[in-house]
Amino acid sequence: MKLSKEHIERLREMLARAGQRIVIVSHTNPDGDAVGSSLAWAEILRTMGHEVTCVVPNKFPYFLDWMPGIDEVVVFKTDTEGRAKRAIAGADLIFCLDFNAVSRLEILSDTIEANTTARRVLIDHHLSPDEGFDLSFSHPDSSSTCFLVYSIVEAMFGTDAITRSMAETLYVGMMTDTGNFAFSFLTPELFRAVAVLVEKGISIPDIHNNVYNAYTEGRARLFGYAINRKMEVIQDGTVAYMSLMENEMRRFQFQQGDSEGFVNYALTIKKVKMSAMFLAHRKFIRVSLRSRGGVDVNLFARKYFGGGGHRNAAGGKSFVSMQETIDHYIRSVKEFAAEGHLG
Repeated sequence: MKLSKEHIERLREMLARAGQRIVIVSHTNPDGDAVGSSLAWAEILRTMGHEVTCVVPNKFPYFLDWMPGIDEVVVFKTDTEGRAKRAIAGADLIFCLDFNAVSRLEILSDTIEANTTARRVLIDHHLSPDEGFDLSFSHPDSSSTCFLVYSIVEAMFGTDAITRSMAETLYVGMMTDTGNFAFSFLTPELFRAVAVLVEKGISIPDIHNNVYNAYTEGRARLFGYAINRKMEVIQDGTVAYMSLMENEMRRFQFQQGDSEGFVNYALTIKKVKMSAMFLAHRKFIRVSLRSRGGVDVNLFARKYFGGGGHRNAAGGKSFVSMQETIDHYIRSVKEFAAEGHLG
């Protein structure tokens, strides 16, 4: 990944005037990368003398509650005091982190679009970003938005500007978006960045434990149920899927983030090249897709579920019933395979 010197200088000029009102937003169902990059970027902006508000559309997973600064994040869906709307309406700058289109903000989209005067800056690693940003750091070859934020901070201020709290939040995104450093652009530059974060005093075992070993009993039982009762393998054992209805999730006291990682599990089966998770919501079904090797689920998501993402991790939505969604998936997999996309 190589940052544009011109873009760095333009960003420096945008931030030159102290005391600006800045809002940082990240995508619906914010994950470790979205939250981690937002918190780290907010901290560096505050050291420059800016007033910064971090806003997410809905609640982040409970296993991120320990992260430094997370109490300052405003959850738009439950913001009864209107803090998010006021901050966005009065913003001079809006930073869009870890998503490639304002539509990915869903319930927050209209509020962002209502501010027509704030300059918008994109910092993201997803494919096919929308136009309409005043400045874009769009790097699909970055393993995470946290690594991208780290690289921008390094280019603008040097690594001395990174505090221990920033290092902890940045490491969360780097760790989670690479599957604990198992896939996705594992470059020498990434591991050099991790070395810097360790030098700042972070404890990798503690962070790993806080994120991966902090689930509820209900989540553990839901996982067992999903694997045992709901996982299906098709296409001669090379494709898998799971589905969960709202009533099934309620049986296990489902909380936001409890299904995190379920879609990856089928890929531990030797023959499986592609996996899907269908999660029922009130008005739609959220589709999560994962793959390995050359199987492009970004292409699959765009073609069949109106979504997108990365080559090996993507998602979309379905607005029909669960059974119709599954039937559509099975038909689509057959067509995808016939076109030679499953190898």
